[in-house]
Amino acid sequence: MAMFVSIFLILTGLTGIHSISTVSYVTVEKGGSISIPCFYESKYTDNVKYLCKGCKWSGCTYEVKTNQYNSTKYWVSDDQNQGVVTWTINDLNEGDKGCYWCVMEMNQGPDDGNCFIVFVTGKGGALLYVDSQKVTGFIGDQITIDCHYRRSKQIKWCRTGGEGPTSCVTNSGWIKETKVTINRNTPGVITVTMSELRERSSGWYWCTDEDLQMPVHVTIKERPTTTIATTTTTTTTRQSMTISSSTKPVNHTYVSQEPTTEQTGTHSSSSNHLLSFIIPLCLLLLIVTVAVLTWFMLKRRKSPATAEDEQTVTYSTVAHVRKTTAQCEEDVTYCNVTNRKSTSGQVEAIDVRVTYSTLALQR
Repeated sequence: MAMFVSIFLILTGLTGIHSISTVSYVTVEKGGSISIPCFYESKYTDNVKYLCKGCKWSGCTYEVKTNQYNSTKYWVSDDQNQGVVTWTINDLNEGDKGCYWCVMEMNQGPDDGNCFIVFVTGKGGALLYVDSQKVTGFIGDQITIDCHYRRSKQIKWCRTGGEGPTSCVTNSGWIKETKVTINRNTPGVITVTMSELRERSSGWYWCTDEDLQMPVHVTIKERPTTTIATTTTTTTTRQSMTISSSTKPVNHTYVSQEPTTEQTGTHSSSSNHLLSFIIPLCLLLLIVTVAVLTWFMLKRRKSPATAEDEQTVTYSTVAHVRKTTAQCEEDVTYCNVTNRKSTSGQVEAIDVRVTYSTLALQR
C-alpha cells in the first residue's frame, strides 16, 4: 500500500514540499465517517476552499465548497485563525473510495491543492482507526486515545499542522510541552496517554504507520466551575478520559468552535420556592386574625339590654313588737336599696320609691 501511494504521488506530481498539507491515506469501514484536516498557509486565508473527487486533476468533480451550504453527505469547517479546513464525509460506501483533492481557489492562475486517498473496507477491515476523532480534556488533566491497527506494530503518535514540522513519539516523550506515553501491552492496540495538558496542547494529531494515518482532534480547555448555594467551589478532582474500544469508528462531524457549558447553582431556585411558600402563609394568618377579632366584637354586642339592666331588690321583714308610745314614735323601718352594676361596666342608679309609714299603737 505504501508503494501504491508513492507511485500515485509521483504520477500526479505532488511529491515535495507544498503550501497545503494533509494526510496521505486513510481506511474507513463502510457506513462510517471520516474527518480530514487540510492545512494551508496564511496567504490562502481568504480564499475559497473546495473538495474535489477524482484521481486526475483535470477530471475531478466538486463535492463541497466553503462558500456553499453543507449537506448530509459532506461537511466543511474552515478555521482561518489556525489555518486549517476540515472535510467530513459521512455514511461512506464503496462509491466513496478513491482520490480527493483539497484545493485553494485562485482568482488568478491555476488553483493550488493537495490530495489524499480514502479506502472503504468491510466490517472489521480498517487497517488503522480510533474510537473517536474528537477528544476533549481539561488543563492539568490527562487524556487517553486507543489506536487500533491490523498490520505494523511501529505505530507513532504525531502532531501535525501548519505551525511547524510534524513531531512524533514512538514510545514516550514530549510534544509541544505535553508529555506523551505509549503503551503497547494490548495486541492490535496502542494506548496513547497525554498528560500535563495545557491549552496549547489543543490541535490535530494522528496515529501513523508510514503513509497510513488516522487524524484525531484534541481540544483542551479550562475546567468549568460549579456553584452550590452561596459558595463557589472549583472541582479539582483529576479525571482520566479513556476512549473505550469498539470495532467500528464512530460517525463524527468536526466543528471548529466548541460550545460553552454554563453551570448554575440552586440558591436562586431555593429562595424563590421559599418566598412562594411564606407569602401565602402570612396572608392566611392575617385573614384568620381579622376574622377572630370581628367575631369577638360582635359577640359582646349580641346580648339584649334588658338582660344587662336586671335589678336586684332586697325586701326587709317587718315585725310587730309591743313598745311604748315613745318608742313607737321613733321607730321607723327602712327598705334596703342596692345598686346593680350593668354588664357594660357602668353603675346605674335605681329609682326606688319608698313609702314611709308611722305606726301608732293604742292601748
